[in-house]
Amino acid sequence: MTALASELGVSAGTYNIDPAHSEVTFVIRHLMSKVRGSFTDFAGTVELADNVLDSKATVDIQITSIDTRNGDRDAHIRSAEILDLETHPTMKFVSTGVRENGANYLLDGDLTIRNVTRPVTLDLEFNGTGVDPWGGTRVGFSATTSISRKEYGIEFNIPLGGDKALLGDNVDVQLEIQAARA
Repeated sequence: MTALASELGVSAGTYNIDPAHSEVTFVIRHLMSKVRGSFTDFAGTVELADNVLDSKATVDIQITSIDTRNGDRDAHIRSAEILDLETHPTMKFVSTGVRENGANYLLDGDLTIRNVTRPVTLDLEFNGTGVDPWGGTRVGFSATTSISRKEYGIEFNIPLGGDKALLGDNVDVQLEIQAARA
């Protein structure tokens, strides 16, 4: 059964992502543990339709804003060996559809990294809506996915013997999004 925006307690319209109250984070295996990082400079919109399955989202992420709490590592990630900031300063997500998934949703879209565009599906949870202290309407979402960095041409690694390597291929991505009605 298709959900209507009004049934979720939200009105259809364009909502601008509030980066001060949102996060774009990731996790990748490094040696025998996992390293976490985030991007602190991003912008985007959520266009909620009356029929939520017709909704759309776009996000632009600035590569220069990567933060793994280690300056040397961040500089290496920005280098041509990994994300290639000089040639590809942004990553971009553009949704292509929304599907129901039990009480939650799946958000399909195209993710572009290093000028390589691949389809991805995010597990999407609608966290609710409300009025902020200034009278504006806000909505909240959580979304997760896992991508293969090699599918985006990010091949850098250091062999450690046998079948072991410095970095894993899978990158887990998590978005915590709060957006304000435009």
